[in-house]
Amino acid sequence: MDTQPITAARLAESVISVPPLARKPDLTIDREENRRLVQYLEADGVSTLLYGGNAILYHVRPSEYASLLETLVEVSAADTLVIPSVGPAFGTMMDQADVLADFDFPTVMILPQREIADATGIARGVRLFAEKYGRPIVLYLKHDRWLDPATVGKLHKDGLISWVKYAVVRDNPSQDDYLTEVLQQVPGEIVVSGIGEQPAIIHMRDFGVGSFTSGCVCVAPGRSTELLNAVKAGQYAQADTLREQFLPLEDLRNNIQPIRVLHRAVELAGIAKTGPLLPMLGELNSVDESAIAIAAKQLYQWNQRKSSSALPA
Repeated sequence: MDTQPITAARLAESVISVPPLARKPDLTIDREENRRLVQYLEADGVSTLLYGGNAILYHVRPSEYASLLETLVEVSAADTLVIPSVGPAFGTMMDQADVLADFDFPTVMILPQREIADATGIARGVRLFAEKYGRPIVLYLKHDRWLDPATVGKLHKDGLISWVKYAVVRDNPSQDDYLTEVLQQVPGEIVVSGIGEQPAIIHMRDFGVGSFTSGCVCVAPGRSTELLNAVKAGQYAQADTLREQFLPLEDLRNNIQPIRVLHRAVELAGIAKTGPLLPMLGELNSVDESAIAIAAKQLYQWNQRKSSSALPA
């Protein structure tokens, strides 16, 4: 596992994958199936793993957190950057800081909290956690105006932010005053587009953010990496052609539920047995699973054809 402090150059090296976490039928963590998924990603050039919402760390048992971190260290290669998450409750994240003290993760992401929380309290909670953890954190901006841009800027200036995951969904991602204002406070090179391939080109080209996160990269890591490289090279038409191939699975994620669909898509594509979803998320019905299987297998098969000229008709 890469334990070096995270730089803007390191962020831009890889699509930031946001994988599901495989579990056994008894809901315990399945180390070998998680290893299979991680090795699949690493083999196709993905060197950054962010475990958060898709891994359902919102509902992880505090008593298994140390085991979870041990698994992430064990299944990743020496040069893979692994970033776990904490929270979203304040008490949970502060206790998790004690567990993290025994590990060398260069940063962690704080999961966003909206219930029984406000902007002033959130900023104080982020600050107290970062000070206890002793390292800068990943700030996850998932909700519009969740934190005032000036507050984000102050946290950055005080050395408490490693990078920012920006994931506010817009009908038109090219029109985003909040992102514009955040980028007036924080360098674009440490801001990452956090909503997959769909808005990634616009966020990187028009707003100047440094990279993007993806769930569907877990099905097509080589193609998602090609998309990132095309954007960095200014080959936007090629990047958009690649982006369009992710839409069938992404549309299912948007229409059903992003976490549930990705969790099952990885398994239905034959990549790794992800097992049951953690409660409080329900399993999918057979109709949805059939649609997901078609989209996931198509995306997986496309990924196996290494030349990006071999686009499906």
